[in-house]
Formats: sequence, C-alpha cells, structure tokens
Amino acid sequence: MSKFEQMEPGRAAREQKYRRFKPIPVRLLAPNFITLLALCSGVTAIRMATESRYELAVAAIIFAIVLDALDGRVARLLKGTSKFGAELDSLADFVNFGVAPAMLIYLWSLQSLKSIGWIVCLVLAICCAARLARFNVALDDPDKPAWQAGFFKGVPAPAGAGLALLPMYLGFLGLVDGQTFAPAILLYTGVVGFLMISSIPTFSGKGSGERIRRDLVLPMMLITVLFVSLLVSFPWAMLTGLAVLYIGSLPVGYWRHQKLAAQHELEQIEEHDDKRDEESEPKHLARKKTKSE
Repeated sequence: MSKFEQMEPGRAAREQKYRRFKPIPVRLLAPNFITLLALCSGVTAIRMATESRYELAVAAIIFAIVLDALDGRVARLLKGTSKFGAELDSLADFVNFGVAPAMLIYLWSLQSLKSIGWIVCLVLAICCAARLARFNVALDDPDKPAWQAGFFKGVPAPAGAGLALLPMYLGFLGLVDGQTFAPAILLYTGVVGFLMISSIPTFSGKGSGERIRRDLVLPMMLITVLFVSLLVSFPWAMLTGLAVLYIGSLPVGYWRHQKLAAQHELEQIEEHDDKRDEESEPKHLARKKTKSE
C-alpha cells in the first residue's frame, strides 16, 4: 500500500495538491522572464519589417541580443539555471537570431531576387537552427578540455544575427542600397550562415565580466557609459564598427585556439612520457637487481 493510500482521504488529497502547487522561487523565473521578453522583441521585429519600419525592426533584434546576453548571466548569478530555461532559451534564439534576421534581410533586399533570395534566407535560418542544436549537444560533452571553455565552435547565433544585419546598418547610413546591392548581400548572407555552422573557433567571452579588478572599476564604468551614449547617438555607425571588429577577431580567435591546442597537446605528450617513465622504472631496477645477484 502506497504512502497516500495509508493516509486519510482528505489528508492525501491535500498532500497531493500541495505537491502540485508547491511554490517556485522567483529566482528560477527571473531568467525565463528575460528570455520571453527577448522572444517578444524578436517577433516584434518581424512585424516591424512587414510594415517597412526597418530601423525599429533592427533595433528590436539588437535589444533581443542584449537580453540574450543577460539571461544566462542572471541565471548563474541567482543560481536559477534549469533544464526548462535552457530549452526555452534555445527556442527563443532560433526565432530571434534565425527567423527574424532572415525575414528582415529578405523584405529589405533579397525579395528583389525572388526565389533565390528566399532560398538563401532559408539557409540562414536553417544554419542558425543547426548551430544551436550543435551547441546544446556540446554542453553534454564530459571530455571537453577546460581551456576550450573560452571558445565557441563557429559563430554563435546572436553574433551571426548581428553580422547578417550589417548590410542594413550600412543601408541606414546611406552607404548601401538594398535593391542595387542585392547580389552582394545574397553572397554575404550565405557566408554568414556558413560561419555559424563551421568549425572555426571563435572567442566565447563567457568568462569575461564576472570579476573586475578594483582599480579598473571606475574606468570600466566610464567606458560603459561612453559606449552606451555613442550607441544611442550613432547606432548604425557603432553597430557597423562592432560588426567589423568581430569579423577582424575571427582570425585572431583561430590563431589563439591553435596556439592553446598545440600547448595542450605538448602537455599531454609530456604527461604521457612521465607516466611511461614511472611505469618502466621499477622493471629496470628489478632487472638491475637480478643481474647483480
């Protein structure tokens, strides 16, 4: 007889009701609220694009990128990480950084190329989905070396969305016309999709920003205020500069990854040689003792 069957009927019902409606700490919900807000921002970007309000649409995706950077940090800060939150974040990222940018680029430029333009936008969304799926699988890899925590494999989805929108930043600055440069934008969009599913190592930046030296607190605050002020005053120029800087960081990240990989391999070889020497030393001493006898 189960525990609930041994109880009085009324008491068993109350116990089951309490278990079903057990209060959940707010710290577990706060990161999910941020994720849902980011999802609303991404879906709103699609609506703004259909109304030809492209600047607001791009701003909504940038806002979603900022929220995506916050929800994980808030979850770790509040110790509110959960499997549900991770799945919700992945689904929201696909909409915000796969579907929404593809729709914006198509409506702003690539619809002039008709079917081929739509196919490339589909490729961008599919690459984003594949990149997120690979990222989720890599989280469960227990054999991943510690030094690889500072790198992603391929361009992450938020950065990929920011890069894909670079032609639109240039368009808002009056440097690029979406219809005239549609073939070049088509090729560029395909390259961004490839970067997301590629194995090119890129800086993750996950460990940065968690601890700051005391003497750097005030300079960091001033730099942050200056950066936000410039971003609000000159959004498209700043976003263009950030996208160009990120593209420039790709070869640097690859070089750094290769250097650390070679160093790790050398350490593994040295460790293996040390173990082999330790294992062979007793046998050598035993043979030497036998000869002396």
